[in-house]
Amino acid sequence: MVTKKITIKIPTGLEARPVALLVQVASRYESSVFVECEDKKVNAKSIMGMMSLGIAAGEEVTVTANGNDEEEAIENIEKYLSSKE
Repeated sequence: MVTKKITIKIPTGLEARPVALLVQVASRYESSVFVECEDKKVNAKSIMGMMSLGIAAGEEVTVTANGNDEEEAIENIEKYLSSKE
């Protein structure tokens, strides 16, 4: 299991389009991927779950991946969340 704290650098935060793209990135991996913000933890492959977090730009989230490709999953999710799209 790999866990990493990531600060959201996408200017609009995680609204509809960025969430859809994040779900696509997470869904490429076999590993289970979760995003945690404050006291909520949701499956990063669930568009409805991710939308429910309402994460703004500059907020810090904890991303956890568990599985065969967990390192690669965390690395690419961090790249996406840290991009200034």
